[in-house]
Amino acid sequence: MITVMHNNPKVVITDGYHITKPIELIYHHLDTYYFKVVCVIDNLQLLAGAFLLVVLYMIGFSTGIFVIKLASFLPIVYFLFYYYINRKDFLQITPV
Repeated sequence: MITVMHNNPKVVITDGYHITKPIELIYHHLDTYYFKVVCVIDNLQLLAGAFLLVVLYMIGFSTGIFVIKLASFLPIVYFLFYYYINRKDFLQITPV
C-alpha cells in the first residue's frame, strides 16, 4: 500500500536496471488502484526458448555437428537482446 499526498502522481516500476514508462494516476474517488506489471518476455516465450535450447543442444550433441550446438544458444542471445538492448520496453506497468 502506498499513501499518496497529492492528486495525479506518477508511478514507475524498476528492477534496478530497467525502468518503466511513468503512468499517471488520476483519482476518480477510488481508494485503491490495481496494476499489472508484465515483462516483454512472457512465460510461453521463455518455455519455448528453453525447449528449443535443449532440443537443439541434444541434437547437436548426438550428431556431433558443432553448428547445431552453436545454434542452441540463439534463444539466450534473443532474451539477452531484449534484456539489455530493449530496456525501455522490458518492464511494463498497466492499470487493471
